[in-house]
Amino acid sequence: MLVVFAVVAASCSGGSSTADGGDENDEVAASAETSDDPSGEQESSDEQGASDDSDSKALEPGIPNPDFDYENYEYGLEAEASALRDDRFDPSFPPPIIDPALIKSGGPPPDAIPPIDEPVFDSVSDVDYLSDEEAVVAVTANGETRAYPVQVLIWHEIVNDDFDGTPVSVTYCPLCNSALAFDRNFNGDVLDFGTSGELYQSALVMYDRQTESLWAHFTGQGLVGHYAGAQLDFIPAQTVSFADYKQANPDGKVLNRETGFSRDYGTNPYSGYDFEDSDPIGGFFNGDVDRTLLAKARVVGIHDEAGSVAVCLADLETVKTLSLTEGGRNLVLFHEPGLASALQKSEIDGGRDIGQSAVFVAEAGDGTELSFTRSAEGFIDDQTNSTWDIFGLAVDGPLTGESLTSVPHLDTFWFAWATYRPGSVLIEVDSGSETLCTQISEES
Repeated sequence: MLVVFAVVAASCSGGSSTADGGDENDEVAASAETSDDPSGEQESSDEQGASDDSDSKALEPGIPNPDFDYENYEYGLEAEASALRDDRFDPSFPPPIIDPALIKSGGPPPDAIPPIDEPVFDSVSDVDYLSDEEAVVAVTANGETRAYPVQVLIWHEIVNDDFDGTPVSVTYCPLCNSALAFDRNFNGDVLDFGTSGELYQSALVMYDRQTESLWAHFTGQGLVGHYAGAQLDFIPAQTVSFADYKQANPDGKVLNRETGFSRDYGTNPYSGYDFEDSDPIGGFFNGDVDRTLLAKARVVGIHDEAGSVAVCLADLETVKTLSLTEGGRNLVLFHEPGLASALQKSEIDGGRDIGQSAVFVAEAGDGTELSFTRSAEGFIDDQTNSTWDIFGLAVDGPLTGESLTSVPHLDTFWFAWATYRPGSVLIEVDSGSETLCTQISEES
């Protein structure tokens, strides 16, 4: 299904929503002067963003050319030119939705960071190479949930998979700290994605092998080429600890390390990259970084037809649960400790505990509104005293077996969210104590 949308540029702290709380490095890693990068080559590393001239401002991320009818454009697999290798203003293409000059080379050529096209999976019980606190991306399609360890994704960035007839691409961008999954069946045509070796605003740019159009990993939108303006459908994906995944999915599958490539799985080629007070790598980012928060402060972002909001993860960690009215919906955000940052230390499981998040509609199956507090056992609703896990499943109490409706969300760095979702509202949380987020807001 084709969905084309517009995002209205605005101050990220200028909107309003309601929320209630419940109970040094300088570019050390991805510039890769001393560490190996995932391609076996080294990435080159001027701040980058939308330039100040009016033409570039009309081409911010997700804002299609207003004079072109992208929605009714007939996309197909018959491309006359390649945006990956040829003129990016080829007249056969729809107008690009960004200035192609703002797409920067990351150093490696296309697919030098090799996607996984034939994924192999282990049963949870057979996995002995993941620590409990390691990050995995849990993806659900066709009633099945699979785990994709970040220790593998960080070296490959894209997995082209299939869930019993639903073709899915699982993608991970280390530089913007984001994991997303997409349905790669677009208008009846199945696309396979590769790594272009390029970046837009310090985020992964993918390309489809069928037409060699360029796509934004962060939004799933075609940027330049035959599919400019097209929008992929998102597939639910959640970054959680391996311990939580295997507890909730004892019979689940886990992508294993038999990828056909020799990589040092378990190590982090971006060691030292995850520091809140460091900026994105200058050569990969245009313009000014939004200083409402520190560039690499972690946020939980929600963006769909109902609205676009972000919550600073440090605030959510303090309040543990957060009730939020957004887009006419009553939502609840959960935070649970036990997930290590994959981007801080040389070992994937060696980073500080950043915790994990989840977002749900705060209603039981019968429509009863629920409110929550967190305990040592999980998340307890105040209405029935049922206990829920980080996946929104009731595991104890009167509602055992029920599931909350999940709301797609993204755990990412602030600079990336503010850049790609410029109309988003940053929620101010009254946590009752000073956090990293309130300190930054007072200084900005």
